[in-house]
Amino acid sequence: MAFENEQIAGIARLARLGLRESELTAYNRDLSRILEMIEAIRGVDAATIEPLAHPLEISARLRADKITETDQRDKFLAIAPSTSAGYYLVPKVIE
Repeated sequence: MAFENEQIAGIARLARLGLRESELTAYNRDLSRILEMIEAIRGVDAATIEPLAHPLEISARLRADKITETDQRDKFLAIAPSTSAGYYLVPKVIE
């Protein structure tokens, strides 16, 4: 897709980019290449390709789901300023 330098200057103004006149041709070329690449990607038939959750086919090692800490709930509740029915009581912050 070809652009005119005036169009590139307008896009740059909308994006709040301060481009000099000498930079317009380079940006025009780069933007045209990007849009050509997007069109090439759109042309690929991906209907039979299965979506991936990750680009590498790896599986994460999972640790065993077992309790490793001792229950210290009563100890922590005992030092809390205010508790009720096994819960911490805190000041109301929303009216």
